[in-house]
Parts: sequence; C-alpha cells; structure tokens
Amino acid sequence: MRILVTGGAGFIGSHIVDAYVKAGPEVFVIDNLSTGNKNNLNPRTRFYQADIKEDLSAIIKEIKPEVINHHAAQIDVRMSVTDPSADAAVNIIGTINVIEAGLKAGIKKFIFASTGGAIYGEQDYFPADELHPLRPLSPYGVAKLSCEKYLYYYKHNFGLDYVALRYSNVYGPRQNPFGEAGVVAIFTHKLIKGGQSVINGDGLQMRDYVYVGDVVRANLSALKEGISGEFNISTGVETSVNELFGKLAGVSGKNVKAAHGPAKKGEQMRSCLSYKKAQDILGWNPAVGLEEGLKNTFDWFSKKSV
Repeated sequence: MRILVTGGAGFIGSHIVDAYVKAGPEVFVIDNLSTGNKNNLNPRTRFYQADIKEDLSAIIKEIKPEVINHHAAQIDVRMSVTDPSADAAVNIIGTINVIEAGLKAGIKKFIFASTGGAIYGEQDYFPADELHPLRPLSPYGVAKLSCEKYLYYYKHNFGLDYVALRYSNVYGPRQNPFGEAGVVAIFTHKLIKGGQSVINGDGLQMRDYVYVGDVVRANLSALKEGISGEFNISTGVETSVNELFGKLAGVSGKNVKAAHGPAKKGEQMRSCLSYKKAQDILGWNPAVGLEEGLKNTFDWFSKKSV
C-alpha cells in the first residue's frame, strides 16, 4: 500500500507517518514546513516540500497513492476569526486541491483530520455524538464542516471512500508550544522554562483531551476497507483548564500557580465528545489516561530542552 500524508512533518501528522511506516506501507509526505518541522520527518519516507494551496497534480500523480491522509491545515481558530479568507484558502480550497489531485491519480480512500469541538459549537448534550447538530462558531469549524460535505459529495459522485476523524483536544509530544493553540504544550513549556502560565478567563472552560498516541491508532483503524463516514476521536471525559494546569504542575513537581488573563471573546465553554461510534465501527477506544499522557508529554519536553 502507498500512503500520502499531507502535513506529515507536523505534530499529529508526523506521529501518524511513523506508525504507518512501522505498519509496512510505503509512505510519502507533503508539507510546506510553515508549521511542520524537518526534524519530525521519518527518514524512511519520501518528502515533498509543497503547499496544498498549489496544484499538486504532478506530485500526487508521481506518488500514485492508494490512500491520502490529509492533515495539512491552518489550525489556529483565533486566526480564522481574524482572517477567514486566509483560513478558507488553506482549509477549504487546499483540501479540494488535494482531493482533486488524488482522484486524478486513482486514490481509493481519503482520511481527513476534522474537528470535534469546533464543528459542534455549544453543545446541547454531553458527550456529543455524531448526530449532534453541527453549529460551528468559528470560520475554522465552518471550513472543516465544509470539507466533510465535499467528501460526502465526492463519495456519492465519484465513489471515493472517506473517513473524517473529528478530534477533540489533541495533546502530546511534538506539539508546538509557541502558538495560540495547544494549551498542554504551552503550559508544559512554561513550567520547564520557568515562565508565567496564563489562563484565559476563569479557567472553568471544559475540554476533552485526547492523547496523540490514541489519535494515531484511530488513523491506523481508518485504513480498514469498507469503512466510511465521520467519527469522534475523543475520551468522553471533561477537564477544566484550571484542573489541567494543576495536574501538569503536579507532574512538574513545582508549586506554582497560573495567572488569569482576560477571557477570549467567543470562546466555547464546554466541549466533550462520545467515541461510541468509533468504538463500534473502527474498533477504537482511548487507551491513555490524562495523567499518563501528561507525564509522557512533560517527559518528552523535558528531554528536548536539555
């Protein structure tokens, strides 16, 4: 099997590449390195530095993948609010570019990194399953939902199987600690380097944190034949930002407190997703608890900073 991973030098994508390589398929990577890191690239892959906003037909025709795993994206929700057009150029037009080039090259399946919290919006019930109303509150969420609808179109008109994995809040090694997203990485970096961690608002925002290793296993399960549709990849457990920081501080062994800054306008207060559909159809369930995942993450960042 030949698999192309877009965004394969990034946080989640690089972990998926490693797992695919270990499983045996021939793996190729496209990444423009805007947020990805060459140090994350697996040496047993062929790497193409390219942007998904451009025409990728020649590259993908050369690769001839059977599966495309699409993780290249603009991932900053707040940036999408500031510049919706730029977000759509990457997350909608870029995705269509990849799908169209893939179809010309004869792909059989498209695995798409979607979003859980941002696609459901403020929830009516907890945890939300895939039948929950879709009411995204940010251009980022709107873009991801649009891509899911495009994939539905491509399946019913061109026979393209797809799996859209709706991630809750993913954390773990290799996450960027310098952006606006990825609160676990941001807090961890501050705790190691001695900086002041700042919690937006009162810290009572509830999130569903899923470890990157569990996300990787979902992307392996998504390769199974005959599976198509949307799946939450989550834990079904809510944790407040205050509680999260307390757990990380405990892992660090430091007696420190976070400061509280202004609340971010429009920030979602609660997000928690049911993974029952993934369990029933993909045979997937989260295996790494929050305490174990935070320790793994802290240990990785600690070694990296030495």
